[in-house]
Amino acid sequence: MAARVDALYFFLVGVSVFFATLISLLIVIFAFRYRRRSEGDRPPEIVGDLRLEILWIVIPLGFTMVMFVWGAKLYVETYTPPADALEIHVVAKQWMWKAQHPEGRSEIDQLHVPLGRPIKLLLTSQDVIHDFFVPAFRVKIDVLPGRYTTVWFEASKAGVYHLFCAEYCGTQHSGMIGRIFVMSPNEYQSWLSAGDNVVSMPEAGARLFQIRGCVTCHLPNDSARGPSLVGSLGKQVRLQDGRIVVADENYIRESIVNPQAKVVAGYEPVMPTFKGLINEEGIMQIIAYVKSLEHEAQAKQ
Repeated sequence: MAARVDALYFFLVGVSVFFATLISLLIVIFAFRYRRRSEGDRPPEIVGDLRLEILWIVIPLGFTMVMFVWGAKLYVETYTPPADALEIHVVAKQWMWKAQHPEGRSEIDQLHVPLGRPIKLLLTSQDVIHDFFVPAFRVKIDVLPGRYTTVWFEASKAGVYHLFCAEYCGTQHSGMIGRIFVMSPNEYQSWLSAGDNVVSMPEAGARLFQIRGCVTCHLPNDSARGPSLVGSLGKQVRLQDGRIVVADENYIRESIVNPQAKVVAGYEPVMPTFKGLINEEGIMQIIAYVKSLEHEAQAKQ
């Protein structure tokens, strides 16, 4: 994204500098040329020109519309990850970044990613508002407690890049820094396999699903006390109050920590809250497990 962000930025700066210079120059010229030369000097009447009026409305409008369309298109592309993006979960805490890869390997204040592959980050905060900022990638997004935000990037050059928190988050905010390691695909796979006794996120989520007793109410079919989770992620869900919501990651998280907020139509509000019983990493693992159920259902078909 860096090249496209820079192109838009330089265009905005160029237009601003051009018009600022032009207007400043005209102010100086007009101040001398049309100054009052004596007490009895009376300026001639100026007759309006409709063509000139239209011209200085149309030209700025054209520039601003170019800026708007260009910026809107870039914004949508920045926050719409490709379907084949590698999803990595990130939890921000005072004052550290904790990342967990789908294969289960975790790292703190570091993020290893493969070169030339889209990377989707699913981010949340365990305490206060943070901000995930990688200047080299032109990636910056708030990381909020109680909800998920998403951003993506695709590194085009191997190397080590700075990661900062760009939102004041406490006394050690300035120390909440990290590094992103961009590696060749082979090096990345070697790094992944170097971890000892690593459990993948879906497997860890399945364990939590069993340990917390979720499996007793959420069976593969809809015959239990709770709705089936197979194929539920990303689908529309009708609630008891008649509303229709999308069962995305934020919906799954809210259903775990505050299950009475959105009760699915046809079911009783009997699910207990797991707030404080499952941490943010555990919730992300359960979400990864729910996503894996969708893949399993597609594979069987």
